Amino acid sequence: MCGAQPGGPDAATIKPGETTIQGYVTRDGEPVSGYVRLLDGTGEFTAEVPTSATGQFRFYAAEGTWTVRALVPGATGDRTVVAQPGGVAEVAIAL
Repeated sequence: MCGAQPGGPDAATIKPGETTIQGYVTRDGEPVSGYVRLLDGTGEFTAEVPTSATGQFRFYAAEGTWTVRALVPGATGDRTVVAQPGGVAEVAIAL
């Protein structure tokens, strides 16, 4: 089992009412450090955050369809996610 918490960072730390996109990045079942980018519905760069030591990330975003792109040494991976107002969209990216 990897060190990443299923579902990404602890949901108890989410800002109430915020639209949240969060999750974790793994390679071969283990958490991996790197960066995660948030791209809007047209593919435009919106934000970037580093992953934690356990491969976790979190964005606060507007509702809509987003692409989450993991950028780690030697690999990249994209996932499409739909964020609902005030909800939490969970994303797991396995490279």
